[in-house]
Parts: sequence; C-alpha cells; structure tokens
Amino acid sequence: MTDKRVGMEVSIAAAEAVKLARAEAISAYPITPQTHIVEHLSELVANGELDAEFVPVESEHSAMSVCAGTSAVGARTYTSTSAQGLALMSEILYIVSGMRLPVVMSVANRAMSAPLSIWNDHSDIMTCRDCGWVQVFTENGQEVYDHTICAFRIAEDPRVLTPMIVNLDGFTLSHVVEPIVEVSQEMVDQFLPPYQPVYRLHPDQPVTMGAFGMPEVYSEVRKAQDIVLRNSYPVILEVWKEWGKRTGRHYRPIETYRMDGAKLALLTMGSFGEVAMEAVDRMRKKGISVGLLKLRLWRPFPFEDIREAMKGVEMLVVMDRAISTGGIGGPVASEIKSALYGQTKRPKVISFIAGLGGRDVPPEHFEEMVDQALKLKGKKKVEEFYTIGIRG
Repeated sequence: MTDKRVGMEVSIAAAEAVKLARAEAISAYPITPQTHIVEHLSELVANGELDAEFVPVESEHSAMSVCAGTSAVGARTYTSTSAQGLALMSEILYIVSGMRLPVVMSVANRAMSAPLSIWNDHSDIMTCRDCGWVQVFTENGQEVYDHTICAFRIAEDPRVLTPMIVNLDGFTLSHVVEPIVEVSQEMVDQFLPPYQPVYRLHPDQPVTMGAFGMPEVYSEVRKAQDIVLRNSYPVILEVWKEWGKRTGRHYRPIETYRMDGAKLALLTMGSFGEVAMEAVDRMRKKGISVGLLKLRLWRPFPFEDIREAMKGVEMLVVMDRAISTGGIGGPVASEIKSALYGQTKRPKVISFIAGLGGRDVPPEHFEEMVDQALKLKGKKKVEEFYTIGIRG
C-alpha cells in the first residue's frame, strides 16, 4: 500500500477502484446520482488508462443484459445505477445471480418515485434485497474505494461465483470530496488475480446457461443458490481479513462503537453511522449508556454477528431509511427482529423511520430516538414503528 492521501470525489474514487481492479467490460446508463462513476470510467477507457470495453446502452435493463453477456463469456464486468434504474434492471438481476455470474455493481442509493426525488434513502435497494446478490453498505469514501476492489475478489472466488452490490448513499457520499488513501496497482494485482471462470460461453466448448427450469428442478436450483449465498460468508471474512493485513483497514459484518457497558444501542446502515457516532458521544457525556451498531453486510445476513453484538443490550433502536409500505415499518428492523426471534434473552427492538427522500437526520434526531425509546422501556406494547422528522 501507499500512504498517499488525496482529496477525491467519492464517485471518482469508486471509478478509480474499478480501474485498479482491471475491469474488462463496463456497461451503464446515466442516472443521477451514480452518473459520475461511469462518466469517469468512460474517460479512463477513452484515454487508454483502462483496457476495457465500455458499452453505452439505451437503458439500465440493457446495461445489466450486456453485463450478463460479458460476464458469461469470462470478462471481469462492472456497472452502476440508482433508484428507478435499479428497478428497471431488476428482471436481469435475478438472471445474473441465478446464472452465478460475478458482476460487480455500485448502487448510489436514491429514493424511489413518486413523488420524483433524486435524493438519498434506501428504498431502491430494499426493492432488490432478495435478488440473490451479495450486498454491503458503506459509510464513507474510503469504504467505497476499498469495498469496490474487495467485491471483485469476493464475487469471483470459485466458492462464491455470485454477483455483488456495493451500496453508497447518493449525494451524501457520491458527490462529496473526501480524503482517500490510495493503494498501488501492484498491490491490487497481488490481491486480485485475473478472473478465471469455471464455465463460460465459447463456440469451441458449448455450454447451456440459464436454461428452462421445469417444476421438477426449479426448487432445487433455488435452494442451491441460497446455500451458495449463505456460504459466501466465510469467504467475505477471509477477503476482508487479507485486505486489512495489506492496508490496515479492517472490516466486519457488523461494527461497533462505544458499546462498552451499553444497555441501549442504536443501529444504522450507510453514511448516517458517522452522524450517529456524534450523537452517541453527546449522550455519553450526559451519562446515557448508549452505543452504536453499524450493519455493513446486508446479504448474506449476519445472524450470529447480530446476536453476539446484542449481548447485554436491553433496548435496540433501529433507524431505517426505507419503509415497508403497509407492512411492519422498517425493513432492517424487521430483519433484526427475525434474527433475534427465539433467543432466550433479547433486547426490545424499537423501529424508527427517518431520512426518507434525502431528509436530513442530524445528531439531535438520534438523541430524540433514544429519548423516545427510553420512555417506552417499561411498556409492554409499542407501535410497529415510529417516524422522526415528519411535519404535522
């Protein structure tokens, strides 16, 4: 590694990471706020700095379709999208994961329309949480840079061969200039070997991919896919451990902040983790025993890590940036409740919805969540979810 620290827009950092990974095929369609990623990649290819095929297409559906083809013939493949673009891709997302094609994609998370919004929340990725891709959430620009490189190593591992999504909050991260510690091409080449597909489409060695599945085989295929995704967990840890040894930056499926002696904990996902850290510091100074859990690995879901992190916690405040409309409230909170169900000792989980459509969530709002949760401590019945920052 190098100690070179540079100020860089996070979207550009993501593109530079793709360059270091020596992606061979890129196909994308511009949509705010992910456009700067693929714009920069197109410049790198046009300038000869990245030896890759860049395929501009007429839609995100076409972009993922091209990615399916390039990955199927054995090319290291990348794309990026947001919001409605991700929704338009969704048909092909299931095909790519079902065919075990290790495509890597950045999703600059953005609110879904209507009403039209270009601002950040997690409603786009929650529409695709069960699409069969490995998924991680990043907190800052350095994490976007690191996890983009790691994603290729994870997805292409013969024990995984599953596509991977790196989530970054749109605008909150994508358009912000942050200090990035760069790594060398030499180090990445040592960390990330050339992709060697197990099977690929080739006229000299014909194979069938994505064939018609009769009812007699479909269930078994889906079960096998679920097993593969769950079994990617130790490989993810292995890759992150090696990355940590090389860079000094270590990652875990769920990360903790000031959890020593905490009876109440906040749980966040994405860039608001750093805001929550500020709120935790404030509350600790006031004598409130509160800590923070930051969920990084979304799929495969880290059940045991969640349970281990909850030991000693009596109340858990989960902040979701998406709402399961007409359902139980926050999708992350519902996953957490599911993970804790059946445990003999489990914390009371309080679900909060905040930050929809780019609404600001300052440290004061996290303090308000904790204050509300403490008032609910002795009550047997609580609402399915609460909202923060809603007028009226």
